[in-house]
Amino acid sequence: MENNRILFLLGPNLNLVGVREKGIYGSENADDIYGQVTERAKELGFSCDVFQSNHEGDLIDKVHEARAKYAGILLNAGALTHYSYALRDAIAGVPVPVVETHMSNIHAREEFRKNSVIAPVCKGQISGFGKVSYFLGLEALKSLLEQ
Repeated sequence: MENNRILFLLGPNLNLVGVREKGIYGSENADDIYGQVTERAKELGFSCDVFQSNHEGDLIDKVHEARAKYAGILLNAGALTHYSYALRDAIAGVPVPVVETHMSNIHAREEFRKNSVIAPVCKGQISGFGKVSYFLGLEALKSLLEQ
């Protein structure tokens, strides 16, 4: 494992940021945001791989891969946050710190979004700051990895 390599992992529909629900997610497109996160990661001393999928199994496979390839994971699981026990178990099964992130404040949205089944197996959760949630998540990972 490269101790400076992190995975920026994104779940369903996050490829449509900038297109869908602009009042919640803004109008900046997903690829631009991914590029900014990668640049910020470099500034913090990380190399950063980005992986987005609309398929739960693909995300689980990436979490499994992480144990041999990555020092940490920055994760926005999208809607899977609220019901994917399979993703939760994958996170619990690897010795890699995971920081859960969300662009929107999941606690101020619909009732079903207020519960995260993955939160108990993540090191922490950052939500509600738009793309800045990702930058804050990188800072949190850096802090965790320096301990």
